[in-house]
Amino acid sequence: MSKSEFVESRRDGALGSASAGEPSPYLDSAPLAPGDTVRLIAPSGPTDEESLQRAIAQLESWGLRVVPGENIRARHPRVKYLAGTDVERRSDLVDAWCDPDTDAVIALRGGFGAMRLLDGIDFDLMRRHMLRRDGRPKLLTGSSDITALHQAWDHHLGVATLFCPMVGNDPFKNSTVVPDEVASWLFHPWGGRELGFPAEDAAEGTAAAETPAPRPLSRAQTLVPGSARGRLGGGNLSLIAAGMGSPELIDVRERREHRGPSILMLEDVDEELYRLDNLMVQLVRGGWFTSADAVVLGSWEDCAPVHEVEALMIDYLGGLGIPIVSEMGFGHDPDAPSVPLGVDVTLKAEPGERPRLWVDHAGGQA
Repeated sequence: MSKSEFVESRRDGALGSASAGEPSPYLDSAPLAPGDTVRLIAPSGPTDEESLQRAIAQLESWGLRVVPGENIRARHPRVKYLAGTDVERRSDLVDAWCDPDTDAVIALRGGFGAMRLLDGIDFDLMRRHMLRRDGRPKLLTGSSDITALHQAWDHHLGVATLFCPMVGNDPFKNSTVVPDEVASWLFHPWGGRELGFPAEDAAEGTAAAETPAPRPLSRAQTLVPGSARGRLGGGNLSLIAAGMGSPELIDVRERREHRGPSILMLEDVDEELYRLDNLMVQLVRGGWFTSADAVVLGSWEDCAPVHEVEALMIDYLGGLGIPIVSEMGFGHDPDAPSVPLGVDVTLKAEPGERPRLWVDHAGGQA
């Protein structure tokens, strides 16, 4: 598909929820470059001035032009856990995405509230304004509660997004690896890159070369061995469960039929085991795993012990006959790696070997 054809198909909405669409241009071109404009917004929880200024300084240190949302400092008049009213937060999100100068929309932090914005968004309008001036799609970044937006962008717009630590949160202040790791996904192409923490035998290889600070080595374990290739989806378990039955997830039982195979990622934070159990019941009964050709588990920060979470996952998923791997690090790990969603990936989890996950190249090769 030529660039002009890509632009036309995106503008016409031809690559919407009924199709996986064309490979993301970010497989072979960097999403951002110094001088690009990013819109910084708070679609979920509030932040303090120090965290906001630190976030702006971080983005500017990468050579980006930062435009904060008009309501980024707002506070909901009644609900302390929301950064402004739904109208204010939605307005910042829509304005940021539709601004013709925007190259990426960056969520300042998570918390709660992103899902409250979805029903009031005109996604036809968002689709008409989804392209940068160079014809490539704008990029949405964030994690945790921003899972709700990733799901919406996947369903309504059909574009790849970046599930990554957020500039207003503690990992950007405390981690020696997160800022460089996130930057490596913003300023380098995605195709061929390994996901998660590097395995021991790769620590001196590509992943280490792309991030100057030494990264933690992989703790990944294979729970059910096998190999799979498919479109990467998922995110925060609590948010996915909360979205079951919504327009964004109404078609989960038919997704494999019209989108092809998928590899699904899950992570969460601060949830007791019985809560994780209840959330998994919801996903299983709702058919969310129907399209899964593999399941990749990230971090379970401040949840039950990892071995208990793994046992729970095997109880629900072990009979599906698909590969399942654990402790890939995505999510709320203090040094969490980034994950591009909506792109094809390859998982190799052979018996007795460390599982590995790669982003496929644009031509479909791992």
